[in-house]
Amino acid sequence: MSLFRGTPVQEGIAGRVYQHVKQAIFDFELLPGDRFSESDIASRVGVSRTPVRQALYALEQEGYLDVQPRSGWQVKPVDFDALEAFYDLRVVLETEAVRRICQRPDAPLPASLDELVRFWMDSPPLADSRDVAPWDEAFHMTLVSAAGNPQMARVHRDVTEKIRIVRRLDFTMAPRVAATYAEHSAILLALIHRDVKEACDRLTAHIAQSQKEVRNITLHMLQQARQEKCR
Repeated sequence: MSLFRGTPVQEGIAGRVYQHVKQAIFDFELLPGDRFSESDIASRVGVSRTPVRQALYALEQEGYLDVQPRSGWQVKPVDFDALEAFYDLRVVLETEAVRRICQRPDAPLPASLDELVRFWMDSPPLADSRDVAPWDEAFHMTLVSAAGNPQMARVHRDVTEKIRIVRRLDFTMAPRVAATYAEHSAILLALIHRDVKEACDRLTAHIAQSQKEVRNITLHMLQQARQEKCR
């Protein structure tokens, strides 16, 4: 299963810089709103500015950074009002996709959903919880794609990219990982039975709980990181 569109920096020096900066964002070493220059990162990693620029533009495309004319780069600030709006849009798009899938009772499930069943219901959980985040994204993107409307899928993909910087925090806590497996399995089971109400209710509750947890975890981790920086 293809999880994401590829970034231009997969290997080599630029790839190393890309992973370094991304991990610094994930670990809150670079906080939302922090500004830095290409020279700062080049000195930190010990490379020239050319691969740094390639890596930073890749991270900008993925929604982690903003480039500021004449003032360098910035880690995207967390806008909770915008995040709430994006999560609301997710519910609209994903529940509509589920309705469309369930309205085809005589047709077999799309092959892409069979892959989700194999991963979330038939296979053991991943050993490293940090690896679950991209598979969670793939689950929800596949649901929308399976509805057969490419414009819905495009809008949903754009929303997914905009919330990625905080959404992956939902998979830093073991209980949330276990809950994700259980909730995804319940959604898929409802789809298999073409139970549109059950599938929509399960999906809406799943997204709402994830949204709540992500907000709480983000606020907690930001507070901790800022306190560490002030010491």
